Amino acid sequence: MAHSLTESDDSAPEVVPLDIGAVYAENVRYVWRVLTHLGIPPSDLEDVCHDVFLVVQRRAPDFGWRSSVRTWIYGIALRTASDYRKRAFRRYERTVEQVPEAPSAEDQHDELERTALRARLGALLGQLSEGQREVFVLYEVEELPMREVAEVVGCPLQTAYSRLHAARRAMLEALGSEGVVR
Repeated sequence: MAHSLTESDDSAPEVVPLDIGAVYAENVRYVWRVLTHLGIPPSDLEDVCHDVFLVVQRRAPDFGWRSSVRTWIYGIALRTASDYRKRAFRRYERTVEQVPEAPSAEDQHDELERTALRARLGALLGQLSEGQREVFVLYEVEELPMREVAEVVGCPLQTAYSRLHAARRAMLEALGSEGVVR
């Protein structure tokens, strides 16, 4: 179990330390997906994901249960991705995935569509400002409540709603210019 609060004899909640192994197992796919949506290139995803969990491990004793573990980890991923983008050094090589084992034609078509849609979503997200992108991904993709979104990105609730509205408008305009939305 990754987290829990228990009642002690004096009725003050006793914080049980995070089980880092369980936190990693429960959240690694989530962090990978979040980092992808935050624009981390595939060639650096593994490294940045590990950086997130290094911070989680280092800061675990300070976790005070003011939010869910997932919200806390998202905040760490958000800052780690932001730090990555600010670094002068970036890798420019592109990784190539291994060829899958003889999938059926139907599977290839479905996978091609999913890959195209993921690439299109990534391109559309790339057109948003950093603040809009963070709020859009948290609210629309990760389906966090707007209060948690505002807390994670560190802005007032109304500002988060404003960023979401601007991001939605930008996405609709981009889709409209592609002839998808009329």
